[in-house]
Amino acid sequence: MSHFISSLSQPTERTKVGWWFAFRGPRLLVAQTAAGQLTIPAVLDLAEMGLAPLRSHCFGLLDGRACYAAELPEEAALPENYQFMGLRQLFGQLDEPLMRVAMRALPIVDWDRNHQFCGHCATPLEPAQDRAKVCPQCNLRAYPRISPAIIVLVQRGETILLAHSARHPQGFYSVLAGFAEPGETLEEAVVREIEEEVGLQVQNIRYFGSQPWPFPDSLMIGFVCEYAGGEIQLNDGEIAAADWYTAESARQLLTPPASVSIAGQLIESFLQG
Repeated sequence: MSHFISSLSQPTERTKVGWWFAFRGPRLLVAQTAAGQLTIPAVLDLAEMGLAPLRSHCFGLLDGRACYAAELPEEAALPENYQFMGLRQLFGQLDEPLMRVAMRALPIVDWDRNHQFCGHCATPLEPAQDRAKVCPQCNLRAYPRISPAIIVLVQRGETILLAHSARHPQGFYSVLAGFAEPGETLEEAVVREIEEEVGLQVQNIRYFGSQPWPFPDSLMIGFVCEYAGGEIQLNDGEIAAADWYTAESARQLLTPPASVSIAGQLIESFLQG
């Protein structure tokens, strides 16, 4: 099994081929191999491909090979046999170890792009020893943003709650999710979000798992819980439809859940009993 080690050390010189996770905006540079598999550039430097990144970071090692996160300018030309693709498009097409590292790389590129100047005094920021930037004028530190969000499977007997968000394509149903607010526990966020979105009360909240979700900087924390009371009421306009589904009716409604997403893993855990 592949192993990624996060690292803050930057090589003084590049003498070994590394993985380059190069983004133009939110889209990742990928190539198609002779076998039709999508992959990431593995080179000493992007200059070999005629590319000059605006900024780059060595942010860890995948099986001993350095991994670089790079921001390309909007006018960056495509090397031959390469294309830019969004991370969502790459689910199931890019090898899972590379996909997981790509999901680490995008938030680092976004943070670097959006923190060139101090938010307090507008002085240009400088790199710090940890994964941060520091203002030389007022000493304000800026770290990559991580936004905690809960995602919840609500079960009532032999049924689960599935909902269609007004933001999603027609016919797409999933479990409920929402961002934690300042000062509340994750369990409190579960109770609040379920009540706000569908008017239900829940109990017996249990941790399921977590997943980084870089769209742009979420950390999804999964829970399962049980229905405790109330009738479904769509209160805030964010949810267009919601109802209780048995395993059989959920299978008919849903395409097979993608194991790469924690939403899919939650639903699959119910479908498998």
